[in-house]
Amino acid sequence: MELAGVNWVLTVAGFLLWTSGGSAAPMECHFNSRALCVFEGRHYSLGETWMDNACMQCTCLHPFGVGCCETVHRPVDFPAWCELRVEPVTCKVTLVQTADPRLPCSPGENNKDPSHGSLELQQQLEG
Repeated sequence: MELAGVNWVLTVAGFLLWTSGGSAAPMECHFNSRALCVFEGRHYSLGETWMDNACMQCTCLHPFGVGCCETVHRPVDFPAWCELRVEPVTCKVTLVQTADPRLPCSPGENNKDPSHGSLELQQQLEG
């Protein structure tokens, strides 16, 4: 495929992935030029989208492949004693305690873990 054709494919893929988003902004995207536009036995046409079991919204870019973008907003600033859980079907994100995932993680003034202090506290401990 010549360079102009590749640029056109990338432009169309980017536009379709951008415009196909639902209520959540894509966080991470990937493109598979060898993928077929089939999910759970259903065939999709150019521009059609579906949500897979990993909370990825995929767009058929036939005959060029499939582009998928993550739809889950993942928090990045939470205590070290917490971990992120994503429910596969609902794509609901929750923070739970690493020691006991049945319990929610509730960071705040009353629930401080010593391993997750403020920058000032860390500097005092290091200095």
